[in-house]
Amino acid sequence: MKKPLFRGFFVHGVIKPPVASKDQQIADMLQSTVEALGYQLWGVEYVAQGKHSIVRVYIDNPAGINVEDCALVSGQVSAILDVEDPITGEYTLEVSSPGMDRLLFKMSQYEAYVGEIVELRLRSAFEGRRKFKGILKGIEGEDVVIQIDDHEFLLPHGAIEKARVQPRV
Repeated sequence: MKKPLFRGFFVHGVIKPPVASKDQQIADMLQSTVEALGYQLWGVEYVAQGKHSIVRVYIDNPAGINVEDCALVSGQVSAILDVEDPITGEYTLEVSSPGMDRLLFKMSQYEAYVGEIVELRLRSAFEGRRKFKGILKGIEGEDVVIQIDDHEFLLPHGAIEKARVQPRV
C-alpha cells in the first residue's frame, strides 16, 4: 500500500472523540427495538430544518426490506420517539431500506464495500475541499483509506460527515 498523503487532521496532540450527535443518540435509543423486530438498524439521519425536522431511519435485513417492514418499524419507532421525546418541535419520521447508494454510518459497514466507489464529505475542509470521491481501499485503525487517482488518503472516521456508496451502473 502506498504511503498516505493525509494521515489525519492533527499532526500533534490527540483527537478527542466527538460528543454523540443527535443522529447517534437517536440510533442508540432505537437499536434494541429494531433488532427485536428482526431487522438491522443500518443508521439514522437527523436533519434539523427549523420547526419541521426529519428523522430518517434506515433498516436492513438479508431477505430485503419491503413496505410492510418499514410500516412495522415505523410504528414502533414512532412510539419510542413519542415517549422519549428527543426532538423538540415537529418532525417527519421516514423509515426505509439503505438502498443501492447506501449511506455508511459505522466503521464495520465500510469493510463490506472495500473496492467500491464511495463519496465522502468531511465536516471541515482539508486542502481546500470537503468532498472526496474514489475507491474505498480499506480501514486502518479509525481511518478510512480512499484512493483518488494515484493518491491514497487516510481520513479519520470522526471527520467524515457523510459517506455514500456509489451504485454500480
